[in-house]
Amino acid sequence: MPHDAHPMAIILTGLCALSGCHPEQNPALAGQHVYKLREVQDQQIARLIGKISTLAALAYHKRTGRTADRPHQRLGFAENFLYMLDANGSPTYRPNPRLARALEIMFILHQEHEMNCSTAAARHLASSGVDVYTAVAGAVGALYGPLHGGANEAVLRMLERIGTVENIPSFIAGVKAKREKLFGFGHRVYKNFDPRAKIIRGVAEDVFKIAGRDPLIEVAIALQDAALSDEYFVSRKLYPNVDFYSGLVYRAMGFPPQFFTVLFAIPRIVGYCAHWRESLADPDTKIIRPQQDYRGVWLRHYQPLQQRQQGAAEAAGTKPSQAADKPVVKPPGNAYRRRVAGQNWM
Repeated sequence: MPHDAHPMAIILTGLCALSGCHPEQNPALAGQHVYKLREVQDQQIARLIGKISTLAALAYHKRTGRTADRPHQRLGFAENFLYMLDANGSPTYRPNPRLARALEIMFILHQEHEMNCSTAAARHLASSGVDVYTAVAGAVGALYGPLHGGANEAVLRMLERIGTVENIPSFIAGVKAKREKLFGFGHRVYKNFDPRAKIIRGVAEDVFKIAGRDPLIEVAIALQDAALSDEYFVSRKLYPNVDFYSGLVYRAMGFPPQFFTVLFAIPRIVGYCAHWRESLADPDTKIIRPQQDYRGVWLRHYQPLQQRQQGAAEAAGTKPSQAADKPVVKPPGNAYRRRVAGQNWM
């Protein structure tokens, strides 16, 4: 893959490759009833949980140019992940135990959280009988979206944009006027303070004692206090959620912002596997096919393409050449012009 590929793209590629590495568990090859055996389920769950951190370490070092260390089987899950990132070939290296514990807490808080977008994607795919690696890859693909797994990175960008505590009143006014967007507040499930956010704030203080205090934490605390004392946010039940402080913790631990979603995906594999197993055990499970409520024209007759463009143009009040459904022609780039300027380029 390209050296500058996004870490989530590497994770997705690795998960899809695992499907091909274990053909004996693939229902498309081994039969639709292969997952009825509990030992087969357990083996795939162990493989996914065990290998996701290794894939993440490989994705991390794709950009550094270094080689990820082999997993250390005598270390805990979070400690082993940090070992693969930082051992640099030294088998005696051991990560800081307090940082390993901080990361472990972050993983525990992120490993499962009801029927969100990516979990629903996992269950949707699994209902077709596809292998678990493909189902989990689809879920991780949903997590890749900035409206889902990228929220903590958006919080960090927001705090950087605010800059100082003195700029918070103008930012709050911008949010009320809908000129600014407040990230890290509000949740579909929690209508008060997200309990996970309280824990992560404590984790942040522990990490700062080792890595140094991030100046943006003062901005975050002041923004939280300003929002919680403002009736505009309280009446709308907008309280800090799990994403509000997690980005600061990850940044203090030295992770680049584009890696934050990977740190979300590593523990969430546990939740995906739990939902996958639950769906296999449910006797009422059928292939998921959401009902579509069509509100368009019920019956229409065939029209030649030119007439369709003419009708669309008349409806929009434009010329046929400016119709909304006309394909956009992209002009050729300079590299293409250079190539065709030569001889025998076909």
